[in-house]
Amino acid sequence: MLIRTERLELVAATLVHVEAEMECSEKLGRLLGAEIPRSWPPGEYDRSALEFFHARLSESGDAVGWYGWYAIRRPVEGDRAVVIGAGGYLGPPGPDGIVEVGYSIAPEFQGRAFATELVQALVSRAFSVAAVVGVIAHTTPTNEGSIKVLEKCGFTPAGAGSGPDTVKYERLRPTR
Repeated sequence: MLIRTERLELVAATLVHVEAEMECSEKLGRLLGAEIPRSWPPGEYDRSALEFFHARLSESGDAVGWYGWYAIRRPVEGDRAVVIGAGGYLGPPGPDGIVEVGYSIAPEFQGRAFATELVQALVSRAFSVAAVVGVIAHTTPTNEGSIKVLEKCGFTPAGAGSGPDTVKYERLRPTR
């Protein structure tokens, strides 16, 4: 599964990708045909996130696209393609039609609107599924960068988050 944006290719993580990444990031890079930055993995995209995605994909092979996505910056001016971040959902839409999105960009690629591009693509993909009525995200009130990305992508504050010291943001399906 692939999503193309202006500067990125988003590749849906499969069980093969996740297992390769759990073994070593260079193996993942070879599978994706892209360099992996030294700072990998970015932010909250850590070992526990990989283990979560691995468990979910192992349970249901048809859920590819509802968990992790690798954000690959296409080659520019002779540079190779590089994996600049990861994003995705915590799973398929629930009975309420809500999906939760998360994202993380490697430090050396932050501040260049890659997170905004990634989140916009994930929201568009979610809303392409009729069962999805809304997309939520959680962050901390002090994470100004994350809040700015969410607001640029049309999210609005929606109260306290699910974890301690978190806030929830939501974006509902546009009505006609």
